[in-house]
Amino acid sequence: MIYLFYGANELARSEALAELRSHLPADVADLNVSVLDGRKLTIEQLVAACEAHPFLADRRLVIVYNALKHSKAGKAREELRDYCARVPPTCDLVFVEQEDIDRRHLLFTYLSKHGVVREFPLLSGSELLHWIGQRARLLSVTIEPAAAQRLVDLAGNDSRTLVNELAKLASYVGRGGKIDQAAVDRLVTDQQEQNLFAFIDDLSGKRLGAALRGARALIEDGEAPHYVLFMLARQIRILLHVKQLLGQRRRADDIAGELGLKPFVARKAAEQVRHFTVAELVTAHDRLLELDYAIKTGKMQAETALELFVVEICQSSSTTAQRR
Repeated sequence: MIYLFYGANELARSEALAELRSHLPADVADLNVSVLDGRKLTIEQLVAACEAHPFLADRRLVIVYNALKHSKAGKAREELRDYCARVPPTCDLVFVEQEDIDRRHLLFTYLSKHGVVREFPLLSGSELLHWIGQRARLLSVTIEPAAAQRLVDLAGNDSRTLVNELAKLASYVGRGGKIDQAAVDRLVTDQQEQNLFAFIDDLSGKRLGAALRGARALIEDGEAPHYVLFMLARQIRILLHVKQLLGQRRRADDIAGELGLKPFVARKAAEQVRHFTVAELVTAHDRLLELDYAIKTGKMQAETALELFVVEICQSSSTTAQRR
């Protein structure tokens, strides 16, 4: 058999490969599996791997990563397609693509007719929540619907990440236990990220005392003041991107996908950015660059720079606040 597995869902792809591998005798499986890199693949390497005689087994498994993406158009691609018609019956050949592929590709067209093509997209919406419930049951626990949604908000929809978080939650509640939203918030929420959000909230509200306490809380989390300034600059860049996309009437969940953010982070940024004008965000970012330079040239200590930035933001002109 010849297979094509493709799509962004790395966990699902890996589990499908593991299923094929499970058909090999366990004690000689490693001796009957070849893994090839499509970036360096030659037709000679593929032929040698596929036509090697199985060792104490009926067949062998050859896995080729990203051959479609990296195969050059023309003779090389045609040779690859032509050899697929000659793969011996003692070999299962699997092409694995880690990204979406061009369906007009010569090999995709051939495999669609003569092989098994399986797409593994990232799940979303109710389908993803149902899948989380199923995976929780495999771990001998259950998860409340609200907790499953909260898990997606915090961790995103990458299946591998979600499985790791579920394992942590299942260990926490114990066999037969139920994962609720409180458990998700306790174990999955990035406390440093939460502190950063609270810090930005206080900055936007120009609450000087609370903002200074928030800055110190970030430092108490174990991060150096210079790194807190770096995180702050990153968050301001995110807010600038989010403000631009909101101006295009984009939804927060769509923004999360475009910017590579967790859905919860995107929604929180969408709330925060309404308290800032574009000019304020640009000015704040420029000021952070100035302070960074002052720190690197020894003109100012990082902790002093952080506190100075907080004071300047919270004591900036009230006319802008009145316009909002």
